[in-house]
Amino acid sequence: MPATPSSRPSGWMLMLLATAQLIIALDATIVFVALPQIGSHLGFSAQQLQWVVSAYTVAFGGFLLLGGRATDLLGKRRLYRVGQSLYALSSLAAVLVGSALLLVLARAVQGVGGALLFPATLALINTHYAEGPQRNRAFAVWSAASAAGLALGALLGGVLTQWWGWEAVFLVNVPLAGGCALAARYWIPADGERSRGRSFDLGGALTVTVGATLLVFALVQGPEWGWTAPATLGCMLLALVLLGLFAWIEHRGRDPLMPLRLLGYRELRMAMVLTAVFMSSFGVQYYFLALYYQQIYRYSVLQAGLAFLPATLVCTLGIWLAERALVKIGLRNTLVSGQLAGALGIALVCLALPTGAGFWWLLPGIFILSLGQGMTWTAMWVAAGLGVKPGEQGVAAGMASTTQQIGGALGLAVLVSLANASGATGAGQAQGIELALWWSAGIALAGAGVAMRLRAPRQDAIAEAT
Repeated sequence: MPATPSSRPSGWMLMLLATAQLIIALDATIVFVALPQIGSHLGFSAQQLQWVVSAYTVAFGGFLLLGGRATDLLGKRRLYRVGQSLYALSSLAAVLVGSALLLVLARAVQGVGGALLFPATLALINTHYAEGPQRNRAFAVWSAASAAGLALGALLGGVLTQWWGWEAVFLVNVPLAGGCALAARYWIPADGERSRGRSFDLGGALTVTVGATLLVFALVQGPEWGWTAPATLGCMLLALVLLGLFAWIEHRGRDPLMPLRLLGYRELRMAMVLTAVFMSSFGVQYYFLALYYQQIYRYSVLQAGLAFLPATLVCTLGIWLAERALVKIGLRNTLVSGQLAGALGIALVCLALPTGAGFWWLLPGIFILSLGQGMTWTAMWVAAGLGVKPGEQGVAAGMASTTQQIGGALGLAVLVSLANASGATGAGQAQGIELALWWSAGIALAGAGVAMRLRAPRQDAIAEAT
């Protein structure tokens, strides 16, 4: 049944929800342009440098289901405030630590904050905004903030790094996240009484959190250790055992962390696959393009950041189109169109990269790619929440977000390994990055095939509410 909004949501509340998504997206991309400076200052190797990105991804992916469960049991506003507070504190710690290892640990704590904040934000939208135009509009604003964070993260990272050093990319979170944590007390409706007779499902929480974290860790570390190395295989085997144990616990439990019946929602299953595909295609482009701009085109960090500005504007247009396409052509066609545009756009960027003509030849591909990104991002989260009860929106969001992070970690690890195989400098590095991007285009094309399996446009919840 559709979720029923508990009260008329305010514009201030939507601003806080959008800002949360802005922060989550910023923290995923703001470090990209600063990576060369971080690596030289703290002594990271070329392969180890991805851990500045992946520590965030590993923790985010490992704790998402626990964050979703906590959202449903402890309250959406409470988890929103806790998540924002963790962002502020860990960002401050990242600046103060002064070593590579401690910086990676601070990034991991940021990931835990994101794992609490993300499902709380999605659940607040799905609970307080009625299905149909009102919720689609809320998702459009929320998605626009995400697009702005992904693209402006690189721009802001370039500006801050050039003028104040890499530390500034972390300090910007402190007032932003801290201010949101305080404002949520006044602008987000208070949580009701905590659910009685329900538990955290401690066994399920431990097995899925450790299992998912080990799986993402193995995927990220596999290229450096070797995919057949005992450490890699050991982590993967232990992760699979723990995740299998988690499934057994959930099947037998009276109040499971992740009710397996949620997998009966076709749209949620498809959304879980599509979020993984999204991060392995659209998501990795920022990492590789940031390196290409600086190390092949020799852009300054500020120039590299500015190069991502057009993507922000066009992605916002894609989100605007998605809001209307969801009603007019349906969920399936919106997702297929977005994935096809992404595959075509990435391919055009790949063709233009080695020309040596610089940024302007990339614009046609960036335009099409970013349009598809905005359409896909909005539609896949609409799919994840369709038909799910209000009291289970948090865990449904956690399920889709977990596959998103696992897909992102796997995609980045495999594509970084492909890119580095061609050489660490010069022509070899350029060819490696281009190869990685070609593969990401193929992944986006496969995503269109997955989206085709959704039900054809019909009088579903989206259309009925209009």
